[in-house]
Amino acid sequence: MAADNKKLAADCFRRGTEAMQKQNWDYAIQMFSQCVRLVPENLLFRQTLRGAERKKYGDNKTGAKMTGMKLMGPRGRIKKGQMKKEWNLVDLACEEGLAINPWDAQLNGDLGAACVHLEFKEIAVYAYECAVENDSNNKTLLEHLAELYEERGDFKIAVTVWERICRIDPDDGSARMRANQAATRQVIDRGGYEGAEDTKGVMAAHEVAKRLNISKPGAADGPGQSEEADLQRALRKEPDNKDHYLRLGDFYKRNGKFDEASQMLEKAVELSGGDMNIREQVEDVALDRMRKNIDIAKSRGVDSEEAAEQIKDLKKELLLREMEMLRGRVERYPGDLRIKFRLAECFMSEAKFAEAIPLFQQASRDSRIEPKCLAFLGRCFIQEKKYALAKRQFQKAVPKIDVHEQEDLFLEVHYWLGRLSESASDSEGAEEHYGEVLAVQYEYRDTLKRLEKLQGG
Repeated sequence: MAADNKKLAADCFRRGTEAMQKQNWDYAIQMFSQCVRLVPENLLFRQTLRGAERKKYGDNKTGAKMTGMKLMGPRGRIKKGQMKKEWNLVDLACEEGLAINPWDAQLNGDLGAACVHLEFKEIAVYAYECAVENDSNNKTLLEHLAELYEERGDFKIAVTVWERICRIDPDDGSARMRANQAATRQVIDRGGYEGAEDTKGVMAAHEVAKRLNISKPGAADGPGQSEEADLQRALRKEPDNKDHYLRLGDFYKRNGKFDEASQMLEKAVELSGGDMNIREQVEDVALDRMRKNIDIAKSRGVDSEEAAEQIKDLKKELLLREMEMLRGRVERYPGDLRIKFRLAECFMSEAKFAEAIPLFQQASRDSRIEPKCLAFLGRCFIQEKKYALAKRQFQKAVPKIDVHEQEDLFLEVHYWLGRLSESASDSEGAEEHYGEVLAVQYEYRDTLKRLEKLQGG
């Protein structure tokens, strides 16, 4: 069947190419669209289709007339497919929409996300590149694109994208950290293998190591056979070069060797004269090590009260350590709203609701996390017995929540609005919100029981 599809697609591609030469754009698009349906994983078919669609509209960057109205149907099908996680349908709906406006950033972004789920990674990269081309300051799209570049090993390009995000939002500590990590991995990937004259030499060394079964730690006896051994060799050659310690520390971190990673990064801090970015990497590794200790404790089981108490203590220690770290970063990066949001979450876990509230309020300025901030503010105000304020936050959150992408948040907000309405003797309002919950998840908490009680059943 796959072979037949490819044969049919090849014939359609030939017909489409001939139509393009005659500038018969509608027929060319029809043929290339058929190619995409028959062989959806083929990147060339997508690129050629998009080129024909753009030519049809004279490269006007806006697509067909009255695009907003024409795109309502495809966007609705995209939402429905996303909700059901039917990514093939999302793919088809995106292509339907892009035939109307091939420059639409949201449609290209939705296509990229669908292709990630479908394992069409190269098409996902292309789709996000098109999205970013038409919405160059969209941090969310840029973040997805940078992550895909990293995933396929294009660390140099990933660094430029992360740096671009930093220029858009200088206070984004997460992007700054990701840029540093990608740069480190780029150096490791590019220069960590001695003795290889070019890329082919590196690949050959890997292949030799694989075939001789000598890629295991401690078994390497030459360059290119062990990443760790190569990094250690570079460090021995230049023991005062902090970059070698950073690369080796990154290697240990990626492999879950947090004690060794911490030692390397501490040395890098010393050689750098106390570079704050490297200090933050040391802090992150310390948290990773504590999380690993929790996982180890859990794997041993919690059959006894003592074991359960030990895990509880470890989690408490992790939370306090993270709070201490985040306080410092909030001071250093007062404009980084994500850090403030995470610190507020920690305060909530410690029942420090009065301290969490102003941080959530500030973090809500970031549209990407605004719905969650509003929902958490509502919960904090409930704990502070400020019910009118709580209801106001939940109501503000409702129109900002996409039920398809944030189902848990949607359920929680409507549930609490139902509870607050019920407490205020607003039976009609409570029934409405409980109904919203049950329409999505019939067994959510005690919603059904509460609704039946209100209805006298």
